[in-house]
Amino acid sequence: MSLLLDAVTVLAVLLGMLFFLAGTVGLLRFPDSLTRLHALTKADNLGLGFVVIGLLAQTSSVLAGAKLLLIWGLVMWASAAVSQLIARSVREDAEP
Repeated sequence: MSLLLDAVTVLAVLLGMLFFLAGTVGLLRFPDSLTRLHALTKADNLGLGFVVIGLLAQTSSVLAGAKLLLIWGLVMWASAAVSQLIARSVREDAEP
């Protein structure tokens, strides 16, 4: 069973890293701020989700798992709020 949990952890963390890499590539290659922001927030949220799922397989208690899920939720909430603020700032700068 431990080998299976380790395999799930490795697979999920590698998928998370792949999404983080894709978000970084989008950040560097897309032409304007809004498309960069979209690529980065979507990929980072999904990447963090996979990393959390991988780490959940290694937790020894329900409390540790709940903390991981709480951190994931807070990061998603903060990401959405900051994305809205950045998008609003970009839109205001673009208006004549």
